[in-house]
Amino acid sequence: MPAEPPYSGLTPDTVLDALASAGFTGDGRLLALNSYENRVYQVWLETEGTPNSPASVVAKFYRPARWTDAQILEEHAFTLELAEREIPVVAPLAVDGKTLHASGGFRFAVYPRRGGRTPELEDRKTLEWIGRFVGRIHALGATRPFADRPVVDLSSFGREPRDWLLAHDFIPADLLAAWKSAVDLALACVAASYERAGEVRALRLHGDCHAGNVLWTDDGPHFVDFDDCRSGPAIQDLWMLLSGDRASMTRQLADVLAGYEDFHEFDPRELHLLEALRTLRLVHYSAWIARRWDDPAFPAAFPWFNTQRYWQDRILELKEQIALMQEEPIRV
Repeated sequence: MPAEPPYSGLTPDTVLDALASAGFTGDGRLLALNSYENRVYQVWLETEGTPNSPASVVAKFYRPARWTDAQILEEHAFTLELAEREIPVVAPLAVDGKTLHASGGFRFAVYPRRGGRTPELEDRKTLEWIGRFVGRIHALGATRPFADRPVVDLSSFGREPRDWLLAHDFIPADLLAAWKSAVDLALACVAASYERAGEVRALRLHGDCHAGNVLWTDDGPHFVDFDDCRSGPAIQDLWMLLSGDRASMTRQLADVLAGYEDFHEFDPRELHLLEALRTLRLVHYSAWIARRWDDPAFPAAFPWFNTQRYWQDRILELKEQIALMQEEPIRV
């Protein structure tokens, strides 16, 4: 028999009971927030909205079996360490010294609610401002390594997801040879990019530092969702802030680094990894959706996935990345 979907037992009552077990009594109102990997809810509380008794909190229920307790707690410890240094991140709330809770078969954490809007990445001052805080995150991230969180590298983000997709027959038979040829050549180009970069330093990262995980207010940015924090090169947290053609990305990166290097030195050899890391993310992303296909939220959110057109587009995308990785990297 097929396995039960991962969140089939996560009912509104389960959510409210879980919050109550951690000392947060909901008034019955829940709002599901945009999240596919985990389940995230804004929960209104019975208490009045005061600094010590917030009107609402955000509860994150972790996908079963994805992370170990040690890995989740290391994520929490990293964000709390950043918050202690007044770096604007949203860290979990501690209840009796605990940030990770369990109830009803689910593990969860509770966060303060923080609003904000998507940053205007076309604005040069905004990029510099974000760069300053990423530099501060990396300055702290470089002080010691993760013990339990994984690494962003060719094996974990490239070869393993490629092999998983092949082993589980997700590629249409008539496109299999073309996709395998493209992905193998792309990963060979990634390996060559790493060789050109040489030994670059791995540090603790946000790991998924795209515009959706940076919320902007009148006071500036704050960073959310460290669920994908990993070890890796600094450029992993920078390249997702860039878009457009080569000239646009060169200008954007210069603006980010103008703030970043106030707090942490950037190794220009890592520019060899910019398109390589983008390539790894593309391969990893396809496998990520495929692995979650038994979760009803995924077919509903990604109806175009695993169609003939989807894999044709991925082949073209990989070929474009192969060409980009064979060019000289951008310079700043």
